[in-house]
Amino acid sequence: MSLPNQAPVRPTELNKLKEYLVGIISRYLEENPPSAVDRPKLIKDLLNQAYLNTKINLAVTMRDQIFHEILDDMLGFGPIQSLLDDDDVTEIMVNGASKVYVERKGKLERTPIVFENDDQVLKLIDRIIMPLGRRIDPDSPTVDARLPDGSRVNAIIQPVAIDGPSITIRKFMKGRLSVEQLIEFGSLTASMAEFIRACVVSHLNIIISGGTGSGKTTLLNVLSSFIPGDERIVTIEDAAELRLQQDHIVRLETKPTDVEGKNGVTIRDLVRNSLRMRPDRIIVGECRGGEALDMLQAMNTGHDGSLTTLHANSPRDAVSRLETMCLMAGIDLPIKVLRQQVASAIDVIIQQSRLRGGARKVTSITEVSGMEGDAIIMTEIFRYEQKGVTKDGAAIGEMKQTGIRPLFTPKLEAAGFKLPPEIFGANLTDMLSGGRRR
Repeated sequence: MSLPNQAPVRPTELNKLKEYLVGIISRYLEENPPSAVDRPKLIKDLLNQAYLNTKINLAVTMRDQIFHEILDDMLGFGPIQSLLDDDDVTEIMVNGASKVYVERKGKLERTPIVFENDDQVLKLIDRIIMPLGRRIDPDSPTVDARLPDGSRVNAIIQPVAIDGPSITIRKFMKGRLSVEQLIEFGSLTASMAEFIRACVVSHLNIIISGGTGSGKTTLLNVLSSFIPGDERIVTIEDAAELRLQQDHIVRLETKPTDVEGKNGVTIRDLVRNSLRMRPDRIIVGECRGGEALDMLQAMNTGHDGSLTTLHANSPRDAVSRLETMCLMAGIDLPIKVLRQQVASAIDVIIQQSRLRGGARKVTSITEVSGMEGDAIIMTEIFRYEQKGVTKDGAAIGEMKQTGIRPLFTPKLEAAGFKLPPEIFGANLTDMLSGGRRR
């Protein structure tokens, strides 16, 4: 096989060269399987030697490009590896072979990256899910998985994905975000952070509510950093992505059903099992169904300080969604009894939002105060007020305290937190006049 030195190299010829080199390396690896540690260096050495043996003299930039693509295919995740390596990219969306989009700094954009065909996308999906023991086929055309670095992956194929296989990757942020960084980014204020820390340490039950991509899991990771290191934590997730800093942690992950539709382990199964594991804290990555009732019952039977997230657009919507998910458990409870369960179990709802322009902020911190008749009473402690938008369409606003001190203040004080009135926005006039509830 030879390519002219001077004539332009056609894409088909480059593809043949890539297939030839990959074939040689793959055959050698099959006959002489290396250890996981030695595999990267061996593949690079084999690639260099195989290329030299072809006697082909490509331009340096073209040769480097070929090498890079082959190494991405054999050691990484093919065409999208460069996107996974880009720290500015937070989400990758493959809409079939010819359309790859990313979210970069809060904004969606199309990339020039394309796959050769749908089969290449399917091979990438198989490469992601095979080490995890998951499966995808026409009878089970969707799958949730994760990459070795913790990035969350959802894949969906035909017949339900009409225009070809689709992959969505929520990238795992390298390094842990601290609460100080969230304050610096403007995601919340120092007063809000101090209040949240007091709530976590004081074993209040907290729900983080928000839409898709609003930053719920990131905030949950930050909140978990406030948990004292001498407490036993059990985390429960569909695909493990929480990164807790404490030592005493038991991480549980769901298991999909087998080909016969049996032997699966659900979030609900794990929540029930966790109660037998002597947890000081139970953290559920996300409540989506009947496990919400088990979670509420755990909170109401001595497992204070539990944390979870759910999809909702406001604290009030979060309560309604909790009620709906509890009904999914299949237990026929009167709605008033269900609401009493919610009101007695949940102390705080933190609303996380993605604003116009891509900024992610805590837009509300709300106390669940109790019941009045058949209604759950909620009191907002902090809120974000949007004032307008910039020329680029980004939201402009500010965080504000409502001036109301929560009813669970005695719990905070019992844990050693005597938060000053200014954290809640109280001023001298309010205090002298008796103002609102403090």
